[in-house]
Amino acid sequence: MDIQTNKANGILTIEFNRPDKKNAITSAMYQVMADALSDAENDSTIRAILLIGKPEIFTAGNDLEDFMKNSSSISGDRPVAQFMRHLSTATKPVVAAVAGAAVGIGTTMLMHCDLVYAAENAKFSMPFTQLGLCPEFASSLLFPQMVGYQRAAEKLLLGEGFSAQEAQEMGLVSRVLPAADLIPFAQGQAAKLVALPASSLRTTKKLMKSGQLEAMQQRMLEENKHFGEMLGANEAKEAFTAFFEKRRPDFTKFA
Repeated sequence: MDIQTNKANGILTIEFNRPDKKNAITSAMYQVMADALSDAENDSTIRAILLIGKPEIFTAGNDLEDFMKNSSSISGDRPVAQFMRHLSTATKPVVAAVAGAAVGIGTTMLMHCDLVYAAENAKFSMPFTQLGLCPEFASSLLFPQMVGYQRAAEKLLLGEGFSAQEAQEMGLVSRVLPAADLIPFAQGQAAKLVALPASSLRTTKKLMKSGQLEAMQQRMLEENKHFGEMLGANEAKEAFTAFFEKRRPDFTKFA
């Protein structure tokens, strides 16, 4: 299975398990994760959620071949939208453990998690402008709030990668650990959450996010509109063509 899910000791673990494709995410994988999160929300035995990848890679982001096959629809019913909706509205605490690259939505999804831990080899990037696109799923709102406008602008406008240490300095991740310690530590943190009163955790999370949900949903709608328009524009077509032809894109011919 490209996505492995496991329920044990009050924790739902969702693991990217497609290392031969750098854990690139397909629509089918998003659907599995969306369904798992929906199920966990209604399962009283689940008290915390843990997202993990492989020691060498968290996720390379969207599987571009699959993405292009399914790019005709950008509605809120598509699997990626379902996944992000369930993640962003989860009432139970979500812990993420990131090793290796977290590209595009691999970084975006972390902004919707509660505790984020990174291995020393982790590298983050949101290369939307490099693909002729714009940020997604409220990252244009949450990232500036999280790290400050200037730092967010550098990462979102240039789309360049940044290290685990820089991610910690900016506040995207809580702690950086040796790669061998990452998963055991994240599992331990999730276990601590399981041992705490579930109602206290839900209320505390709700209070911290109070007033943000409506703004976040509105921003997602705005981003989705622009994203869809840009997806059909010449710049994105050039970016994707260049990717599949394994060359650098040339955006200089577009105004």
